[in-house]
Amino acid sequence: MTPQVQDSFKALADPTRREILKLLSQDDMTIAEVSTHFDMTRAAVKKHLTILETGDLIRVEARGRERINHLNPDGFAPVFDWLSHFDQFWDDRLSALKDAIEKDLQ
Repeated sequence: MTPQVQDSFKALADPTRREILKLLSQDDMTIAEVSTHFDMTRAAVKKHLTILETGDLIRVEARGRERINHLNPDGFAPVFDWLSHFDQFWDDRLSALKDAIEKDLQ
């Protein structure tokens, strides 16, 4: 597993960060706007956003004094690629099970 994928999984491991991703999937937000949805300090929210940015799941754009957080859909690709290995594993297993059942029915 590459360091990038590890950072992405680390970012996804926390329920608060997953909730932040849901919020950012609806609209771009500043740190202050994200903070209004949680019972924690802005500094704590900033730490979560930093981890999401390190995992390449969000992008941060500086606009004057504000930092606008955007969901980065492309950042999920390495996670999906890694998980696709297991899709193939289960496809193979289920296909073998189907073949075995069909053989028993004959």
